[in-house]
Amino acid sequence: MIIEYHRTHFNSHPPTRGNPSDAGLDVFYCPETPDIAAQRVAPGQNVILPTGIKVGVPHGYMLQVCNRSSMGAKKSLIVGAHIVDSGYDGEIFIDLHNVGDEEQLICAQDKIAQLVMMPVVHFRTVESESDSLYSGYPITISDRGEGALGSTGE
Repeated sequence: MIIEYHRTHFNSHPPTRGNPSDAGLDVFYCPETPDIAAQRVAPGQNVILPTGIKVGVPHGYMLQVCNRSSMGAKKSLIVGAHIVDSGYDGEIFIDLHNVGDEEQLICAQDKIAQLVMMPVVHFRTVESESDSLYSGYPITISDRGEGALGSTGE
């Protein structure tokens, strides 16, 4: 699949794939003005960072914004908002949260997240009169019921 992207300003970095078999395309912190060299992220803080790109997402798909393993493991920075819908034609911004206990510095042109193209199953909901879901339409083979966290013994 080939999709179009557009750079919103001159110093934007195109999305790149580190290796041909990688699932995601890396996106970069690209502030609009070149005099902004870095963004500090305090412990517990989240920041919204511009990528300087727009991406055309086809109908039936979404871009999932995913963590880069190095950002989480080395800097304790994880992605907050995760979905870019088909039809959104604005710049992509990345919401990063510092879950660590040290301030982090993100420099212009640093890789900050990755975008993975995912198919979307469009569904609709119908309200059930019964408290027991699946009784009218058996769509699962599980008998899990209301078992929540840890109910399978794991």
